[in-house]
Amino acid sequence: MPEDLKELMRRFVEEVWNQGNLDVVDQLAAPGCVTHDPAAPGGELRGPDGIKQLVSMYRKAFPDTRFVINDLIVEGDEVAGRFTASGTHKGALMGIAPTGKRVSITGLTITRFQDGKQVESWASYDQVGMLQQLGALPSMQAAPTT
Repeated sequence: MPEDLKELMRRFVEEVWNQGNLDVVDQLAAPGCVTHDPAAPGGELRGPDGIKQLVSMYRKAFPDTRFVINDLIVEGDEVAGRFTASGTHKGALMGIAPTGKRVSITGLTITRFQDGKQVESWASYDQVGMLQQLGALPSMQAAPTT
């Protein structure tokens, strides 16, 4: 069972995020699934269409998006994943015009599955680091020591 859940997560990352195949979302997400994501309006999206909107938003901004799974851990019906995502900013994102800059961020997700489909997920990733790499936020530098 744990390997089956890991395979579902790998498939979601590879086919949906890396290849942009949004049709796969309907196969892997339950109709009433809830996605908790800091970039979502109100912090959450509902259903496969919500996931498709989120993926589309990021893939339009970073058409060469590439996720690498660093770790997957299964506990019961949940999969925790640590990943690194990278891409080149070629489309508008959250009001930020394309910069052409390449960014790389890390993040964590916890996804709960039921009957082979995602029913709820929580994401936490380095949005501040992404915005700093795009030049939309100043980089924090250590204060000089005297």
